[in-house]
Amino acid sequence: MQLCSLALLARLLPPADYGLMAMATVVTNFALLLRDLGTTAAIIQRKDLQEETKATVFWLNNLMGWCLAFALIVFSPVIARYFSSAKLVPVLLALAILFPLASAGAVHQALLERQSAFRVLARIELGSSGLGLAAAMVAALSGAGVYSLVIQAVLTTGLSCAQLWLASGWHPRSRPVWSEIKGLIGFSGNLTAFNFINYFSRNADGMIIGRYLGVTALGAYSMAYKLMLFPVQNLSWVAAKALYPVMSKHQNDTAKILKLYLRAIRLIALFTAPLMAGLVAVREPFVRIAFGPNWGMVPEILAWMAPIGFIQSIVSTSGTIFMARGRTDIMVWLGMFYATLAIAAFVVGSQYGVVGVAALFCAANIVNAIPCMVTTMRILESSLNKLLEAIAVPVVGALLMWGALTAMQLIFPSAFAQGNLGFLMSVGFGVLSYGFIIVFIFRQDLSDVCTLVRLSP
Repeated sequence: MQLCSLALLARLLPPADYGLMAMATVVTNFALLLRDLGTTAAIIQRKDLQEETKATVFWLNNLMGWCLAFALIVFSPVIARYFSSAKLVPVLLALAILFPLASAGAVHQALLERQSAFRVLARIELGSSGLGLAAAMVAALSGAGVYSLVIQAVLTTGLSCAQLWLASGWHPRSRPVWSEIKGLIGFSGNLTAFNFINYFSRNADGMIIGRYLGVTALGAYSMAYKLMLFPVQNLSWVAAKALYPVMSKHQNDTAKILKLYLRAIRLIALFTAPLMAGLVAVREPFVRIAFGPNWGMVPEILAWMAPIGFIQSIVSTSGTIFMARGRTDIMVWLGMFYATLAIAAFVVGSQYGVVGVAALFCAANIVNAIPCMVTTMRILESSLNKLLEAIAVPVVGALLMWGALTAMQLIFPSAFAQGNLGFLMSVGFGVLSYGFIIVFIFRQDLSDVCTLVRLSP
């Protein structure tokens, strides 16, 4: 659904509209952190969950949601002045309603995740996203411009909130008991601190590019960033959501958590490694065919973003381990280290244009991955070698696929350069070569993975 949204709306809206929405998203993402304060994750992690805790978190989140909406309305002119874009003010005013809507359904979503009701959540997210995309398409065809993206965000969030209420069957039956917050502070306080740090490391690029390089450069960067996030959002974050409640139930069984984690990492790498390697190989025809001729800067940015996509698909799962084991304090320190690297990369890279930002961001992710994954494996009383063994087969297979595909494009340039047909040939050859490498060269490893998939958690 996300890929369809990017491909369809990118043909109807210019990069400047995506850049304007990216500026607004920098602000709304920050406000969403304040809305939650890590309390919904605590609901999932707690072994014994009381009704008073649920009600208190619900009322706290709603209070924060309305306060944030009011703050955004008041400070929207100041934010627009920072980005030197008067057009940003009405966009921010329209997006203010997101916070009360998101707050109203946060506890209900946490309760469904605690029950591992992911079939229900998938239905809700797919239905809401589909209707949101349809509304955005109609608005874009009607000439609504950037407000097409605003309509999509508001409608998707509103529909999701309504369905979460209906699906969870829970509603607050008591008044808030503020003493309950004290029991959540140790866990959620560190998690909130990490989320704040993570926010700045993930959004500083938008702040810097938007201010110094302009909306068009930010629009192209934002598009490449979304493509990079595709495997992280749709594989790693989904796997983390599914694993978190299971690991929380077995938080004292280190061996079981390690087994679950390595299985998940291997399965994620089996998909993300070839996906990102293939994206590097066919990035130019892919962008041209999927998004049209207005996104010429995106392929060069993608050359650096695709490796980040694979790295983050692995590293982003570590938070599940820290939260399940109640070690959110470690997340804070690792988050500070990554934020320092990322912000330094953005500041220095901006001196060399948007591609420079992407290149140094890639280097920062490589450096950050080492201490993060070493610490994760130590928490699980294991070693980095175990992690490397888990992802070795997918990574080697993906590199061999990339090499074979690149070689074929160089040997037969005319065949692979024939527009849509050449792109389809490249994709087909990449899929076949990766499948051949995995099935025939690493057959035993594939058999082990299939066996793990069939096993229940």
